[in-house]
Amino acid sequence: MVISRSQVGSEPCLWRPHNFLNTSKLINSIGLLISALVLFGVAHGQGNDRATNADNEIVVNGITDSDVFGLGQSVRIKGTVKQGAISFGGDVIVEGTVEGDVAAIGGSVIQNDGSRIGGDVIVLGGTYRTGDQPPNRKPEAMTIMYAGYQQEIGELMRSPTGLFRPRLTSGYLGLRLLALLFWFIVSLALTAAMPGTISRGVTRLRLTSLRVAIIGVVGALVIAAGVVVGLRLLPQTISVLISLMAMLLTLLGWLFGRVVLSAATGRWLQQKYFPVGRNSEAVALLLGTAFWVLLTSLPYVWPFVVIFIWLISLGLTLTARYRVGWSRAELGKTV
Repeated sequence: MVISRSQVGSEPCLWRPHNFLNTSKLINSIGLLISALVLFGVAHGQGNDRATNADNEIVVNGITDSDVFGLGQSVRIKGTVKQGAISFGGDVIVEGTVEGDVAAIGGSVIQNDGSRIGGDVIVLGGTYRTGDQPPNRKPEAMTIMYAGYQQEIGELMRSPTGLFRPRLTSGYLGLRLLALLFWFIVSLALTAAMPGTISRGVTRLRLTSLRVAIIGVVGALVIAAGVVVGLRLLPQTISVLISLMAMLLTLLGWLFGRVVLSAATGRWLQQKYFPVGRNSEAVALLLGTAFWVLLTSLPYVWPFVVIFIWLISLGLTLTARYRVGWSRAELGKTV
């Protein structure tokens, strides 16, 4: 697995570590990926200069004024593309000219001799190979590459529904059991370290779960907007600091909220269905952890469960020390 980034210039073959302070350029480059995810459906209607050969390749001849997309197919550009080119689950082979960015997710970008790429090159799960040395690109163009898991990413791009329909293999079941063990240990550790905070969080969740969810949604929108605005308007050092703080808040919120959810769910399951060990906190945490691990393992459902957990966790974190609207008698109750 390699994460690397380089700038075209006098040292085209030298890959340097990613400079996290230059995030604005990275955001602009990844904009191609975001727009492609939304608009890849237009790939089947981009004019008469596009053809599919027997090797399951999209071949672009002549001049194309729009972006070129390949979904589960490689893209071979023999003519001129005025915008960008991207392939999900295949390679992008440039034999002509691409004036914009070129990206491959689950594949590689191959720039043959005599070809030209005007924008950035982004590769996730593959490599970037060039014939000319140095490659025919703008000196300020960037190359961003994550080399790893090419087969897995490629299969995911060729069959996106596999993300919602996990395969019940021994490896997958082993990972689920490992996740159960991990979250159970984390829940025990956090409950032992701050029992009062976890207890108040459980009580708050049971009494005002809707309010906690609304606060989580509003908090998620504010954090996302703040990060985007910071990256675009503020100095790079400050914007990166804001992004790191947002990531830290999200991580801590996920841990805290997941433990509170496990404790509340486990206690409810004890009271309703599992009278054995009714007064055991460890049993409650084990039941709650198993419940949420099971929900996050269900086909097609688990992405929505993860979003729900994240929003509730963020709401619980943002209200961890917020007592307005909850009486002391309510917050002092034990669950």
